[in-house]
Amino acid sequence: MADKIKVMIVDDSALVRQVVAQALASDPGIEVTDVASDPIFALQKMKVRWPDVLVIDIEMPRMDGITFLKKIMAEHPTPTVICSSLAEKGAQATFEALAAGAVSIITKPKIGLKSFLEDASNDIVQAVRSAARANLRALSASANPAINRPKLSADAMLSAGSHRALERTTDQLVAIGTSTGGTQALEAVLTRLPATAPGIVIVQHMPEKFTAMFAERLDGLCQIEVREARNGDRVLPGLALIAPGGRHMMLKRNGAQYVVDVADGPLINRHKPSVDVLFRSVAKFAGANALGIIMTGMGDDGARGMKEMHDAGAKTIAQDESSCVVFGMPKEAIKLGGVDQTMPLQQIPGAIVGYGKSCGERSKNGR
Repeated sequence: MADKIKVMIVDDSALVRQVVAQALASDPGIEVTDVASDPIFALQKMKVRWPDVLVIDIEMPRMDGITFLKKIMAEHPTPTVICSSLAEKGAQATFEALAAGAVSIITKPKIGLKSFLEDASNDIVQAVRSAARANLRALSASANPAINRPKLSADAMLSAGSHRALERTTDQLVAIGTSTGGTQALEAVLTRLPATAPGIVIVQHMPEKFTAMFAERLDGLCQIEVREARNGDRVLPGLALIAPGGRHMMLKRNGAQYVVDVADGPLINRHKPSVDVLFRSVAKFAGANALGIIMTGMGDDGARGMKEMHDAGAKTIAQDESSCVVFGMPKEAIKLGGVDQTMPLQQIPGAIVGYGKSCGERSKNGR
């Protein structure tokens, strides 16, 4: 009994709790020790007995599954399997769950639930077994980065520029940095941009392999083209390049043109990709030819880079507190004096369009 994988199922559906428990009971190496109808009840039970693996839904009363997952990962990292109808391929909830630390995801249908869960019992068992083998040290480091990771600055990737405003060129660009809540915020911004929008480079804190899926989803929703950045990609109007998870993205100058350098490296501000790395490179190689935007996110990644962009002549914008999921990164950028304007999320698309038009006017007038 002591060697069995102890599982808690947290789902507001009694049917799901029953069928998942039955599926797991078919494996002699797994024991369902507790079930709960919502995270508040689950937390009360976990004070008495902590499971080896959690199987949780996303939509639940009193506390949603993503918030519950983040709380667990911050306090006591535990391998967690998401079993939800919201967790479809490319769905917003999938990105959030993976970013919050979910080990595995099972998508349950909205209809035919019982027959699906019975048919998928082997998948559920394998997901729990795989989760039980998850690297708890890695989970802990991800949830509590200050414990095991040195906080390196952008100096570890590239040196700072001179903070001298660079000569304006006809190629202008927008650099965006965001983290917690950023997937929704980016969708809200990018879907409102016309195909003629300036070229955009983006760092969104997201696990490796999921940035491509995220970019593909946005590409299907937007007038502009959105894709995961590849080394050497040129920054072009009507194109948004998203830094790959697990890689840094830096702007480089090739004559009057801008390209991106996608490279491995250490965690900067405990992130890879890092907003500070992108913003510093934009300050160094674009200067006054750029607009910098820092949006919702936890921590301070991007704050120093935005100050460098500001000092190099770039225009800078921070998302305001009322529209942020987490007012961490924008707040730190404002405190450092690197922000020209603060505005709600719904005004940011207009600011990008306006910036593109003003750049076009300068180009026509030869300035």
